[in-house]
Amino acid sequence: MSAEEEDEAKVLRGTTLRVYRFIFKAGKPVGISELQEGLGFSSSSVASYHVSKLLEAGLIREQDKGYVMDKVVFDNMVRVRRTLIPFQTAYMAFFAVAFLILLTYLRPPQITSTYGFALVVCLVGVATSLYEVVRALKKV
Repeated sequence: MSAEEEDEAKVLRGTTLRVYRFIFKAGKPVGISELQEGLGFSSSSVASYHVSKLLEAGLIREQDKGYVMDKVVFDNMVRVRRTLIPFQTAYMAFFAVAFLILLTYLRPPQITSTYGFALVVCLVGVATSLYEVVRALKKV
């Protein structure tokens, strides 16, 4: 991990991470008052404090009408408009489809140990991928 990544990890915690997520999800310039209202801060100075931490780390930048993302640091994610989708979602979909195909089209007339093993492998793949997707989404 580089020094820059360590600095980002130190900054992106707690309330500062909430501010960063809010700006990311907004997809447009966000002002201090909008941050205060949207995140329920008691005063605008709380929002200003966290914005200044993000500015120092180089994660956001100031535009004429507010603050916008300058650097997206969510790992293993694909951004579709304002939504982040973990890469592991593709693996989960693959194993889920394989499981459904095994249950419907490839179902043998008599259940064998090989077929049972294939079902178990697919279920373990779905469960593991789902766990990783949930873990990745909790970081966002």
